[in-house]
Amino acid sequence: MKKRALISVSDKTGIVEFAQGLIEAGFEIISTGGTKKTLQDNGIEVIGISDVTGFPEILDGRVKTLHPNVHGAVLAKHDDKNHAAQLAEHNIEPIQLVCVNLYPFQATISKPEVTVEDAIENIDIGGPTMLRSSAKNHEYVTVIVDSNDYPTVLAELEQNGGVSKTTNRRLAAKVFRHTAAYDAVISEYMTELADEENPESLTVTYELKQSLRYGENPHQKAAFYKKPLGSVFSIAEANQLHGKELSYNNINDADAALQIVKEFNEPAAVAVKHMNPCGVGVGATILEAYEKAYEADATSIFGGIIALNREVDKATAEKLHEIFLEIIIAPGFTQEAVEVLTSKKNLRLLTIDFDAVKKPERKLTSIEGGLLIQDQDAHSLKDAEVKVATKREPTPEEWKAMELGWKIVKHVKSNAIVVCNDQMTLGVGAGQMNRVGAAKIALEQAGERATGSALASDAFFPMDDTVEAAAKAGVTAIIQPGGSVKDEDSIKKADEYGITMVFTGIRHFKH
Repeated sequence: MKKRALISVSDKTGIVEFAQGLIEAGFEIISTGGTKKTLQDNGIEVIGISDVTGFPEILDGRVKTLHPNVHGAVLAKHDDKNHAAQLAEHNIEPIQLVCVNLYPFQATISKPEVTVEDAIENIDIGGPTMLRSSAKNHEYVTVIVDSNDYPTVLAELEQNGGVSKTTNRRLAAKVFRHTAAYDAVISEYMTELADEENPESLTVTYELKQSLRYGENPHQKAAFYKKPLGSVFSIAEANQLHGKELSYNNINDADAALQIVKEFNEPAAVAVKHMNPCGVGVGATILEAYEKAYEADATSIFGGIIALNREVDKATAEKLHEIFLEIIIAPGFTQEAVEVLTSKKNLRLLTIDFDAVKKPERKLTSIEGGLLIQDQDAHSLKDAEVKVATKREPTPEEWKAMELGWKIVKHVKSNAIVVCNDQMTLGVGAGQMNRVGAAKIALEQAGERATGSALASDAFFPMDDTVEAAAKAGVTAIIQPGGSVKDEDSIKKADEYGITMVFTGIRHFKH
């Protein structure tokens, strides 16, 4: 039996050397279009696909390999006498190796100026069909979709005269992953184009960014995948300048810190522990903002993740250097700042493009046996119909403090309470089973600093006990969604203590 290989690739990386290696291993090469020209231009003898099919490439190359002479050659079982007889009857010669990669659909739609027509034209039809046929018949056919596998295949051909069944199965599995991912990107594009909000089925794909040493705990295996064409303004697109490899918990915490610091236009610093903010500060400079975040909770910030929305200079770096931190995220670091911070060999320094367009993505949460999907909570106070529910109107300083608290509380695990002034958090109560419990934690942490502060709640008060606790601690302003059947009780209690209370009409649960 002759040995034949069909090669048709959009990515020409290493293809000439691979084809030459196949010829040395005794293969004839069949090829199409641009691949054929590339190989011939490099002195490699090639059989044109039209010579195999007896039919020209038509429709501007849309139809090349969709022919029984090709798919019969790929799908035939080599040890099946009936298959062999049918091939002989129709003068079809088997193909033992297929090397195909696909039209660059993902790269095409990533271009800002791409048209729908360009996108549609870059949906490959023959390529995925060829790959799937070959992968289905991997017991007899070697199928390659990734140039990184060329050396392995050539080495086995040279050493053993053929490719092992183990390698063929591994390569076939990669093909099915590849075509599934390719179709998932097309599916997402077409679904958005058709303005389908909740399609009857959802196919998503992610690309391996890195394997992780373990998950939340050392006995849990884990990996980090990123979304193709996902948000550039994300941890998945961060550039690591220094430090040891990120862990599962690092990535979660870093994402939480980044989502909070995105809320601010003025210089801001966010400290996160276990996906909750332990300190947030704003200031005229990034140094001042960091100092406020540190003062907010000088205990919990130890071993935390810091996100800053301005370049880190030497003075800020020296302050950051004073304590143990896991990660520092910023748009950039001056060379002097890098020299200061890299003296700690394990400290991770991440840069992210803060000028990138904020691309909203739907949030996917896995549960056992299923998946929950929802829009991101991108609602801000600017979107709310705010009303003052109490007799007293807020002062300008109280408005600023409530605005700060409202930006932060939606990023705190429910039940959530944030106590703050107009420059920094003073206390954070997170993840409690009752609201007054969360308030007591936040108020206790704030201590004497609670006097004259604002309190933000992610959901309404079911009773007036939270207002009572806030008043006794010295809080003078409260911002909350409202909407409880007992809102009047809370309003009366606030009026009793001279507290101003604002209703937003929006809840910010975070589970």
